[in-house]
Amino acid sequence: MAKFRTNHDREGKGSSGTIIKVGIFGAIISGLFFLFNMFMGNSPSPSGGEKENKVVSETEDYYLPESTTGEVIRHQYYSLSYSEEQEQAEWVAYRLTRKELENPWVDRADSFRPDLMVKTGSATPDDYRNSGYDRGHLVPAADRAFSEAAMEETFFMSNISPQAKNFNKGIWRELEELTRSWAKRDGQLYVITGPVLKLKPKGTIGANEVAIPAAFYKVLLDLEEPQVKGIGFIIPNEVSFEPLYKFAVPIDKVEEITGIDFFSELMPQELEDEVEQNLNVDLWEFSKQKYQLRIEKWNNQ
Repeated sequence: MAKFRTNHDREGKGSSGTIIKVGIFGAIISGLFFLFNMFMGNSPSPSGGEKENKVVSETEDYYLPESTTGEVIRHQYYSLSYSEEQEQAEWVAYRLTRKELENPWVDRADSFRPDLMVKTGSATPDDYRNSGYDRGHLVPAADRAFSEAAMEETFFMSNISPQAKNFNKGIWRELEELTRSWAKRDGQLYVITGPVLKLKPKGTIGANEVAIPAAFYKVLLDLEEPQVKGIGFIIPNEVSFEPLYKFAVPIDKVEEITGIDFFSELMPQELEDEVEQNLNVDLWEFSKQKYQLRIEKWNNQ
């Protein structure tokens, strides 16, 4: 600023015009830079610096399962393969990291809405109204609670499946909470979840005839050293009083029952065979406390 004042004193009104032009040019550049950052998701923090807890979006394909339906939808924070016949995803896939889970949680907003990215049209909230079934999340809202945008994506109806109330609030909740605990402990997990659509459905709900799955699955893969490990779960869509570990199976078993190939592009074949064929439940810490909560409280909600 001192330099501009000196030039103004020396050159008079001519330099004032130059100053104005420079200022306008600078404002234009600043505006373009701001818009570019907003477009790229790099909005500055109120202090002017970059957000410290920025999380990378989920747009990679290398860890996605095969799609048996041919309609893969890539949202910013998870991907899915949609089944028009059953009006729900056959799988959802994402990475769950310690960094995400350590961020402060945003408030939950139950903004259930159709997914406009589904070419044939997704199910709607009305399909579930008075059906007796919960609008069960495949990607849990709590797994994406590190930002409002990430959480809101979990309320697309393409991420929702009909779940028995005491299943959703009981054993499924226990598995979701344990998955977050395991991700915090191990640093990162690859998570794939879906309904078992190969089994005969229990019926349908709504005008769109959304299939009611007989069971659900979840597959978890930990590629962090020193212990690479994987685990699968297949759980009937009903209330359960059994310990969660009794539903644990090798990933190969989930592939056999669902007809879906997991992690084919993520690992060398030899390692994939080893991880998917073998299961050691002792490498996954199950919680007696959560089991007791389910039996005594959650199953009765």
